[in-house]
Amino acid sequence: MPEARSKSDQAFRTIGELAADLGVPQHILRYWESRFPQLKPLQRAGNRRYYRPADVVLAQRIHRLLNEDGYTIRGVQQLLAGRAAEEDTQLPAPSFESLPAMLHPAARDELRRIRGALARALADAEA
Repeated sequence: MPEARSKSDQAFRTIGELAADLGVPQHILRYWESRFPQLKPLQRAGNRRYYRPADVVLAQRIHRLLNEDGYTIRGVQQLLAGRAAEEDTQLPAPSFESLPAMLHPAARDELRRIRGALARALADAEA
């Protein structure tokens, strides 16, 4: 059986291919399209989506910011809106100081509780 070929980096990707590459369901990509106006794949007959190489890079960036760097949808929207002219730059991870403003108050309180517990555990370990 011949070995499966992967597409060129310059090839258009279907929503199924991009979803598989990112490890997310297809509906997540459709949701991102509704939240990030910069992500606009070509749509052909039957609303079939074809992601251009620039769309693929943007989807990968959105995925990294949301799932690895800890940004919220709103935070990524603000970053992309503020950096639309600087597409080639790497977006910074949120600073610790900016995290409280991005979090739900209950999540912020829980993180503070955990931080206190960790600080106490470290103090006990050093003693």
